Amino acid sequence: MQHERLIASDANEDIVALEQRYLAPTYKRAPVVFVRGEGVHLIDAEGNKYLDFLAGIAVNVLGYNDPDILAAIDTQSRRLLHVSNLFHTVPHALLARDLCESSFADRIFFCNSGTEANEGALKFSRKKARAIQPEKTEIVAFSNAFHGRTMGALAVTANPRYREPFEPLAGGVKWAAFNDEASAREAIGKNTAAVIVEPVQGEGGIIPATPEFLRLLRALCDKFQAALIFDEVQCGLGRTGKLWAHEHFGVTPDIMTLAKPLGGGLPIGAVLMTQAVADALEAGDHGSTFAASPFVTYVARAVFSKIHDAEFMENVQRTGQHLKAALESLTGPVAEVRGLGMMWGVRLEASVTAADVVAACLKRGLVIGSAGDNTLRIVPPLVIEEHHVREAVDVIGQSLKAPVPA
Repeated sequence: MQHERLIASDANEDIVALEQRYLAPTYKRAPVVFVRGEGVHLIDAEGNKYLDFLAGIAVNVLGYNDPDILAAIDTQSRRLLHVSNLFHTVPHALLARDLCESSFADRIFFCNSGTEANEGALKFSRKKARAIQPEKTEIVAFSNAFHGRTMGALAVTANPRYREPFEPLAGGVKWAAFNDEASAREAIGKNTAAVIVEPVQGEGGIIPATPEFLRLLRALCDKFQAALIFDEVQCGLGRTGKLWAHEHFGVTPDIMTLAKPLGGGLPIGAVLMTQAVADALEAGDHGSTFAASPFVTYVARAVFSKIHDAEFMENVQRTGQHLKAALESLTGPVAEVRGLGMMWGVRLEASVTAADVVAACLKRGLVIGSAGDNTLRIVPPLVIEEHHVREAVDVIGQSLKAPVPA
């Protein structure tokens, strides 16, 4: 009870003013203070309820207060939180087995976030390539790509707004146009160490790759002995209606990066790799103090076991089809609806901005986001139901007609 009183007291503070006073100004936050979640809803400090179709940017795939996540948190928090990677623990080894046996991968490196996973993937692929020939160091990335904010991951992120304030970035990156086969052929060659690509681009505007494009990347990587890296940080783990997004395309990578949904809200990332990639690594090549903690990996196993369930995935596919149809029925300034499963982008015409529609939805009790070229980002918890879809799309429709409600 004392803890609950403290939370209530904090909620009554001017939290927005405290944030503006004490936090680094790296985020432009919406004027709402969330204090708890229930199912697929968020509740603010004043008790208002919001339907969540952003899920912490594709993180909270099981919504809020999922009983299995809570049970896992309670169980492992009473056992062991952290001991470092200098020692063996049970949960991280079991999670590694679960992920490998459910994917193409033979080995896994755990970390704390998506950007760290991509950093690791770039390092591992470059070490493997340099063993083939010392000059084989180039990384090929694509237009609209987003792979993270650290200096290595930022070097393969396309948006100049993210890049330019921090240049010069890591070198050795070549750029090609996403979904452009001729551009890929021109960029990938004998000095290519790796090709990194999102099967469905997230931050760039929810843009799926074409099967032909990914098949070409696989063929070029095979030809030039380069690693094909699939960044599934946002699109992986059930988000697209399949466990792994690349299953839609029939193309298998050498390395895959994961993060957002894996911990159910706790920080974890992973680099999944073939044995051929792992063979290039040795003790001391990479590390992370907090990665693979027994606490986070225990919870991640609970999350993964639910997502991996066949009935769960069938429901994601069904509800995703309803979401697709509902979004495609929107009228007004909609230029395009694109995506897969429960990962959708609604690109808007120039007459209205995504930021205004996102703000209008929030005022009407719906949380969504934006991405890329004036596009609404819709990535709800995977446990939403059809009535949630109807409610959300109705609010989006209202907000498209009146994006600045009183």
